[in-house]
Amino acid sequence: MQSQGITIYTDGAARGNPGPGGYGVLLMYGKHLKELSGGFRHTTNNRMELMAVIEGLRVLKTATLPVTIYSDSQYVVNAVTKGWLHNWVRTGFKGGKKNKDLWMQYYQLAQKFQIRFVWVKGHADNPYNNRCDELATAAADGKNLAEDVGYEG
Repeated sequence: MQSQGITIYTDGAARGNPGPGGYGVLLMYGKHLKELSGGFRHTTNNRMELMAVIEGLRVLKTATLPVTIYSDSQYVVNAVTKGWLHNWVRTGFKGGKKNKDLWMQYYQLAQKFQIRFVWVKGHADNPYNNRCDELATAAADGKNLAEDVGYEG
């Protein structure tokens, strides 16, 4: 665990892609650990990967500490670190980029934080990533799943 800031591990899952989906998040600060998860009736894996990041940032109470986000989603990590998101926002998501609603939520939240993304190999030997996967798949398999109102499948 990182002691100089907030560490967030995230993962998303969808059964069928699209299908029932869920996200899992671990937030770590010092000795504190918090788990978050949620499920949706009809969504995609990429939406759940991004939703995990959004929900992790949404619960943070302070914007003064640096945030490191670990994700096994190249879609999410590359969109931010390679500047794709910046270009999508600059061009108004010209070309109908997917998940505009979630990317705009992330973009607004991200303005408040100093965020660093780190890609981790999924389904490997990282216990934090594996726990997020367990949370995400359990949420996807849950009952009374919410509607992903932004998904246009």
